Amino acid sequence: MKSRELIQDFTTGSVPRQLLRFAAPLFLSNLLQVVYNMVDMVVVGQFVGSAGLSAVSIGGDVLSFLTFIAMGFASAGQVIISQYIGAERRERVGRLVGTMTTFLMACAVILSVVCFIIRTPILQWMNTPPEAWDNAMSYAVTSMAGLIFIYGYNTVSAVLRGMGDSRHPFIFVAAAAVLNLVLDLVFVAGLGMEAFGAALATVIGQGLSFVAAAVFLYRRRQSLGFSIRAKDFLPDRTELSTLLKLGVPMAIKSAAVHFSKLFVNSYINSYGVAVSAVAGIGNKLSTVSNLISNSVNAAGSSMVGQNIGAEKYERVPKILSVSFILCAACSAVMAAVILIFPSAVFGIFSSDPAVLAVCMQYIPVAVLVFASTAFRSPMNAFINGSGNYRLNFAVALLDGILARIGIALLMGVTAGMGYLGFWYGDAIAGFVPFFIGGVYYLTGKWKTRKYILQSE
Repeated sequence: MKSRELIQDFTTGSVPRQLLRFAAPLFLSNLLQVVYNMVDMVVVGQFVGSAGLSAVSIGGDVLSFLTFIAMGFASAGQVIISQYIGAERRERVGRLVGTMTTFLMACAVILSVVCFIIRTPILQWMNTPPEAWDNAMSYAVTSMAGLIFIYGYNTVSAVLRGMGDSRHPFIFVAAAAVLNLVLDLVFVAGLGMEAFGAALATVIGQGLSFVAAAVFLYRRRQSLGFSIRAKDFLPDRTELSTLLKLGVPMAIKSAAVHFSKLFVNSYINSYGVAVSAVAGIGNKLSTVSNLISNSVNAAGSSMVGQNIGAEKYERVPKILSVSFILCAACSAVMAAVILIFPSAVFGIFSSDPAVLAVCMQYIPVAVLVFASTAFRSPMNAFINGSGNYRLNFAVALLDGILARIGIALLMGVTAGMGYLGFWYGDAIAGFVPFFIGGVYYLTGKWKTRKYILQSE
């Protein structure tokens, strides 16, 4: 297989066509990940009940938070590789891949051990309902054990996507999704393993994705235009410094957003099982709305990164405009579906009248969430692709902590709106990256390679 078939050059050609071709496999990958995450909730909700649904929701929130390091540093690695490719500095890719792999695998092991030790306080802090405690504990602990697979898969996918290959990560996720679906039915519906069975099915699927992706990357390393040796897995000081500069703010941003969501959901869970279950359903709907926007975010980051690396700044506005159009179209469709067919949408997850009653209150919140994704993701792609680690840190603080928690407390507690106030506050905070990125774009200070590559 020739390198040109795997490595994509985004510095020339049609921006809309390139963005669509790169984002399409990412969209399908995200769709499959959403599907096999939703399968856990659907199967558990139908065969275990509201307590099981609440347990998977809480356990899923904990797992999402634990991925903040993987998401942050994988995104950073993707941007760095894309700028290396754009600047024709492929000799640095192998050292970066080895350094990033060792660093993230170590993080996964340490985080798993620490969180297992404090597993009880974590669930207590989440205000886990007593009826859901045992299932939530088994789901969270099993997910912690499989954390290394999530970190590993994100590492390999970041390398491939940084080079413009989004097709193969989709294939690996597809295999995992099919396996997860089958095992969910066997473990939960067939063997009655409840939430533990759902978590075990997910971990096995994630493990398969990681192993398959790692083997593929190693065998295709020459076709991808880089070499990697055993000594490259000893962290290189230069590459580690570059990775930390961009990765730490991105990880903090990811952690801050996830932490704020855990904070908000911990208040929401205190309102009982029905509200907790709807919070889980809302998270899944939000994930669905992010299918296009996150795909565009990942694709846009690589495209912006390559063009900044190649100093072709005139292509960046085109990338942003196409990104906004795609995200806005997706959000509009999602909003229309939930406004026209609310009972059908929420009925997929639960038939409990108490849960469905709260779902009807959640409809306007969902529409606001859909709108925020259309504005947020293109600007996140722009900020990430620029490599501006300082701005990423600012977004982390404002979006993840000050705005999200502050507005949620203001509306939920001060204004006395209860769980609805927390939901609205979380949704409104989603617009913050758009305003920050917009100001940054207008200043023109993003037209530089200094954050990752020395300006020449």
